[in-house]
Amino acid sequence: MAKRERVVRMSVEQPLWRALTAYRLLTMVYAVLLFASAYRKFDQPWTAAGYLAVLAVWTLATWRKVAGAASCTRRFLVADLTVALVGILLTPLADTHARIAAGGPTLPSIWTAGAVLAFSLKGGWRWAGVASTFVAVANIVIHGGDPTRDTLHNVLLVWVASIALGYVIEVARASEATLARALEIEAATRERERLARDIHDGVLQVLAMVQRRGTELGGEAAELGRMAGEQEVALRTLVSSGLVHPSRVSRDESLGALVDTYEVEEPGYDEGELDLRSLLAPHAGSRVSFAEPGAPVPLPVPAARELAAAVGAALDNVRKHAGEGARAWILVEDWGDEVIVTVRDDGPGIPAGRLDQAAGEGRMGVALSIRGRLRDLGGSAELVSVPGQGTEVELKVPRGTTQ
Repeated sequence: MAKRERVVRMSVEQPLWRALTAYRLLTMVYAVLLFASAYRKFDQPWTAAGYLAVLAVWTLATWRKVAGAASCTRRFLVADLTVALVGILLTPLADTHARIAAGGPTLPSIWTAGAVLAFSLKGGWRWAGVASTFVAVANIVIHGGDPTRDTLHNVLLVWVASIALGYVIEVARASEATLARALEIEAATRERERLARDIHDGVLQVLAMVQRRGTELGGEAAELGRMAGEQEVALRTLVSSGLVHPSRVSRDESLGALVDTYEVEEPGYDEGELDLRSLLAPHAGSRVSFAEPGAPVPLPVPAARELAAAVGAALDNVRKHAGEGARAWILVEDWGDEVIVTVRDDGPGIPAGRLDQAAGEGRMGVALSIRGRLRDLGGSAELVSVPGQGTEVELKVPRGTTQ
């Protein structure tokens, strides 16, 4: 079966880029309407009209440039800020000195703030500080070095807002990088645990059996058993060792801070549902009793198989640790919103602290083959053991979270 890939893109700043795109379009329209409402008061209205026409064409032609960090290049940012600065410096040529001295708007008006905010989103607070400083200098120049209080207020507002936004963006990018790393570690851990479960359920069990049988037979078989025992210890150490270096699944799309997570469907991955009873019934035998509901217990195929594998791991532990004469009971309960499978035996039980000791020795049967499987399904595995009174393992799988 072909593999299926699902990509989830996450970016805190992406909505800000979309907001900036809308801001540029709206403020361009606002600047044109502001001029249209007072064009008779201008000394040279045609100069203002020509600039605003260029501003409108520029804004419409480059609106895709501010759709994201990847498309918003440094060259575009410089050109965009240049358009804003030219508009500010042309204001004394088009408007009257009285209106400028009274704190009247510049030709680009509040559109200029969009050019500065683009620097903030792209390069952080340092870029924002440089761009807002150029805008401040241009505003002071057109007032002859003596800006009004309103002009100073507006310049300071743009300067503070752009730097604050740039700082927030840098923090957001650092947080997303941390999240990306956490997702990578989680994916690597889950994959390692899945491989460890498969190894435990297969290779390690075979090596342990070869070691036991070789010791019983003696002779050359004993040497083979010894070698199998050494390989079992080495493999257990490898399985229980630290994480392998995870492959990178995040990417920095020109500082766009995108995190991609991939969900791959392996060959043989089945869809639909499966009756859990059909997977557990083969375990029944002379020493294993199986109790089931009278109706089917449907579960998604992957969940049913993982739950059945956990039950099989629990029964393997009964055979290995409870003795040849131990009996086991499997009880399946369907509560609608969850399925509960209980595996109980009448063996000697597990001494206190034995599971932690086994995990330290690399024996991860309970931790990986049972608890790990149930955790991946969104369920839980509870183990209760009293020395001399057997062991009970309760496996719970909620239907709403299984896939």
